[in-house]
Formats: sequence, C-alpha cells, structure tokens
Amino acid sequence: MSVSRERVVEKYAKAELGFWLYLMTDIILFASLFATYMVLRPNIAGGMSASELFDPTFALAETVLLLMSSFTCGLAVLFLRFRYKSPGLILLAVTLLLGGMFLFLEMYEFMEFIHEGQSWQTSGFLSGFFALVATHGLHITIGILWGLVLFWYIFKKGITANAMRRVSLFSLFWHFLDIVWIFIFTIVYLGAFV
Repeated sequence: MSVSRERVVEKYAKAELGFWLYLMTDIILFASLFATYMVLRPNIAGGMSASELFDPTFALAETVLLLMSSFTCGLAVLFLRFRYKSPGLILLAVTLLLGGMFLFLEMYEFMEFIHEGQSWQTSGFLSGFFALVATHGLHITIGILWGLVLFWYIFKKGITANAMRRVSLFSLFWHFLDIVWIFIFTIVYLGAFV
C-alpha cells in the first residue's frame, strides 16, 4: 500500500470515528429529550392528553415514509458503491423526497396542534413533545440539506473515494434518524394509548 493510500485510509478512519462520536452525543441529546418528555407527559395543565391529541394513523404514515426513505438510502449507497451513478443518484433523490414529505407531515401536524390551541406553551407535556419531535425534525432538515449537497457533489465530480466516504456517513446519519423516529413513534404516539 502506498504512503498516500495509507494516509487516505487513516484520514477516513479518523473521520468515521469522529462521526461515531458525534452520533454518541446525539444519542445523549435524544435520551435527555425522551427522559424530559416522559417526566412532563402527565403534566397537561387541564389541556388535552396525549391520547386525545395524537392520531396514531397519521404518525404511522410518517413512519412509513421515513422507513421507505431508509430503504431507498440503503439502495442508493449500494448502487453508488458498485459505481452505478444514475440509479444511485435517483435513489438518493427519492430518499430526500421521502424525507421532505415526512417533514411536511410533521410541520402540518404541528400547525394543526397550534391551531387547536395546543402549542409548546400550553403545558409541560406539550413542551416536552414539541422539544423532542422538533429536534428530530431539525435533524431531518439538516440531513436533507446534507443529501442535496452530496447529490450535487456526486453529480459534478462522480463517484470518488471521497464521495463514497461522504455517502457512507450520510447513510449512517439517516439510518440513525430512522431509529430515533421508531422510538418516538413507539414511546410518544403509541405510548399515548397504553
């Protein structure tokens, strides 16, 4: 192995380790938000409870969109890894589109709650809910922006080693957000009816 190739491998290993450390801090962030939500959940201040407010079928639609985006993201990585640029980019675009649709539904749900007078200022329960779900939505927004930059990069420069490193890290981030959403769906939306 040449010296320059060794440096590239070492640089990639450091970047991947750094990204895993970043994901660990995100796990701590979301664990704190989940704990806050669970503590504040009974504090409805005379307002609507979770079971009165949430529509599990709406949350299921959001979940299906995000899980489909995770599947297309995995396929995009696979196609790009085997150097199929066009199908890989199409699947990356589908991933971002599904993520955007998820984000639209999340914003719609927030606006409906606020329109009904159920904002983050109404009760401790809703403060915890909005903080948790909006933080996830912010991460999805960042993921979509990152994916758009990645799409442009691969479209312009092709499938390089650097592009594949970035695709792998993006995929890791996107799948992490899907796992966080599964917890949100289970604890927040389904947990409201238990």
